[in-house]
Amino acid sequence: MQTRKKYIFLTFLASWLLLFFFGGDQLRRFTFFSGRKAEARRSWPRWTDRSLLKSFADPEELQRDGDPSLLSPRERRAAWLSVYRSSRCRMETCFDLSRCERNGFKVFTYPQERGQPVSETYSKILSSIERSRYHTPRPEEACLFILSIDTLDRDRLSGQYVRNVDEKIRGFPLWNGGRNHLIFNLYSGTWPSYTGELGFDIGQAILARASSDSRSFRPGFDVSIPLFPKEHPQRGGDGGWLRRDSVPPEKKYLLVFKGKRYLTGIGSGTRNALHHIHNGKDIISLTTCKHGKDWEKHKDTRCDKDNVDYERFDYQELLHNSTFCIVPRGRRLGSFRFLEALQAACIPVLLSDGWELPFAEAIDWGKAAVVGSERLLLQIPSAVRCIHPERVLAFQQQTQFLWDAYFSSVDKIVHTTLEIIKDRLSPHRSRSRFLWNALPGGLLVLPEFSTHLGDFPFYYLQHGYSPSRKFTAFIRAVSQAGSLSQPILRLIQAVSGSQYCAQIVVLWSCEKPPPPSRKWPQSSVPLTIIQGRRKLSDRFFPFEAIQTDAVLSLDEDSSLSTSEVDFAFSVWRSFPERIVGFPTQSHFWDPEQGRWGYTSKWTNEISIVLTAAAFYHRYYHSLFTEYLPAGLRELVDGLAACEDILMNVLVAAVTKLPPIKVTQRKQLKEGVAQQAECSDGAAGTPPAGQQSPSAPAEAEGTGGSRRFSQRQDCLNQLADWFGYMPLVSSQLRLDPVLYKDQVSVLRKKYPSLEK
Repeated sequence: MQTRKKYIFLTFLASWLLLFFFGGDQLRRFTFFSGRKAEARRSWPRWTDRSLLKSFADPEELQRDGDPSLLSPRERRAAWLSVYRSSRCRMETCFDLSRCERNGFKVFTYPQERGQPVSETYSKILSSIERSRYHTPRPEEACLFILSIDTLDRDRLSGQYVRNVDEKIRGFPLWNGGRNHLIFNLYSGTWPSYTGELGFDIGQAILARASSDSRSFRPGFDVSIPLFPKEHPQRGGDGGWLRRDSVPPEKKYLLVFKGKRYLTGIGSGTRNALHHIHNGKDIISLTTCKHGKDWEKHKDTRCDKDNVDYERFDYQELLHNSTFCIVPRGRRLGSFRFLEALQAACIPVLLSDGWELPFAEAIDWGKAAVVGSERLLLQIPSAVRCIHPERVLAFQQQTQFLWDAYFSSVDKIVHTTLEIIKDRLSPHRSRSRFLWNALPGGLLVLPEFSTHLGDFPFYYLQHGYSPSRKFTAFIRAVSQAGSLSQPILRLIQAVSGSQYCAQIVVLWSCEKPPPPSRKWPQSSVPLTIIQGRRKLSDRFFPFEAIQTDAVLSLDEDSSLSTSEVDFAFSVWRSFPERIVGFPTQSHFWDPEQGRWGYTSKWTNEISIVLTAAAFYHRYYHSLFTEYLPAGLRELVDGLAACEDILMNVLVAAVTKLPPIKVTQRKQLKEGVAQQAECSDGAAGTPPAGQQSPSAPAEAEGTGGSRRFSQRQDCLNQLADWFGYMPLVSSQLRLDPVLYKDQVSVLRKKYPSLEK
């Protein structure tokens, strides 16, 4: 029996040997060619072809072979999120869009409960929303809801940690599982892991979080916000350190870092390795382990020397004098250093793997920051040295734009968050990525007005557009019913005589009806009468009757000739983003009173062009009515002669540029027009008139003094509302070529201006 088993075993072994020697070669060849075919299928497109396809497709969009190791970050994130509750939330699945269709994008903040603690920072966030144009006091109108519970600090060891949040929010009748709610958070998790745990179930709420991890971030739903300190200003804020359109001097240092070094725990690896790139010359990397209660227990051999070197350099001086600033992760992914570097025009070099950058849905950080890898820290110095100086300057300028547009105040951070969510509701009317990343920024470009760049006054030079060759004369009239004053008759005749005038629109601001059409003067252009609501803010309402890019704003008693109008319009077409006009005023800081002063005296500086006779782009009507909160428009309607100051402040805040004064035959001065038929409403009082040059408005009796005082109060209230003084002074006045030169009038295009 055993012999039989032996023969069977030997036969089986011989069969395998024969198969290997005679058939194995064919099997190996089959495997080899099959592998080559599979490799051939996987190798398209070859990675060397990426340089050829770069202009047409992002590398993440190229075809892949299905190997899990080659999954894109977005694909890996989607696979990771699939195991988490509510991780698949999108605007289409976890947000009730119908609430926004009825009343537009309105935001309701829950009322504060008695005895409920609220941090200073969260109070600023709530205040930013409540004083904005988005806010509504009625929850039935709201599209989005904000909790009154402070959810900013979810570190259990923090003194500002609010307990029992789950129990509290479940008791809110509007909570609805978090649907249509927005939750703000700056700090999550606690020692030692600092995970993204919040300590309560957010359900289907949108999470606006600092230090967002790309693995748990829900793209297209959550919003990544920057980490900012409690001292961050509510509104306004300090400007960037690099002046606009200026070339910064060559910096002393190329790359700097000064900050804490963690000896143990999460975030310690990157900061512990920073000393390797320090050369003491153009690369300064300083760390200290002297922080925390028991740092001496864990200190290593480098601590004492690091602490001594750390004290040799001033942090602010390093920011001012370096081209690049390293922004490594701390205990969490984000840090205050990020905003500090942006403001200082120090290009951030980010070393925080997995950090979903603030507002990355809208902001192209590739134009303002260098995104590095923690694993490739030693390659950072050589990488930044290879960046061309022109590229460096572009980076620095973009840091200043982004800081001013989106990060310089709590207001801007909150409003950017809301506008990103608003854009998701109407993708067909959302801002393009270009609008978010170019001056003046996404917050100041209203997609409700247009999505075409050529319709805005900011992009003509960049894209080769030009404003329309015609203008609309917009006259605010307060004449007595049944008759027209002589000034408005002459004004209509002069304006209609311009070769550039397309139409005349008269805003009738009296309660009594306007005169019949037969009493209006005949003109060569269409004349339209609009019944106003007797509010000063009406003159900047975006009426559909205004079809041209240019608007010539006029008071009925303005005195202009056709030549003046033609010349001013030709100037405006060269500066379509500014206010161009005739009567001017100026502002100044009064150190004795500790407030802003306003004057109509003739000086070499101007900062305000009165809208009694001025050209501007019609987009500013939409911005005035739809961008500014209702509180500011109510301020204008309550104070006589404040609307033109607000328009100048608005345009200066948008453009950061002064208005332009042009030549005029007669000096126009502010006055107090007396209209018996409209004097019963202060808001109906016309803002400007024509006075003798020798009689300043602030010295013309009780009416003039009261008016002057109101304008000064208006100026200071606007400065307080904006958080700074947006007005920009200028010493520029534009005159026609050969103006008042001793040459023949035949050589002058506008000779009548000198009469």
